Amino acid sequence: MNKQTNQGDWKIIKGKIKQAWGKLTDDQIESAKGDMQKLEGEIQKAYGLKQEEAKKKYEEFKKTLS
Repeated sequence: MNKQTNQGDWKIIKGKIKQAWGKLTDDQIESAKGDMQKLEGEIQKAYGLKQEEAKKKYEEFKKTLS
């Protein structure tokens, strides 16, 4: 996803993030707003995952956005 896509479709993406990652708070999602690396870190913290595991799960999620 590029920066323009993130800005234009943020509300849609945010809804999908909430569905997939229910433990994330609105504040955590908003703080990442378009910064997918930061979102990956928030997923890692919220779910207690190792960095590699969080990256893998995030990449799987990202494929569902296409």
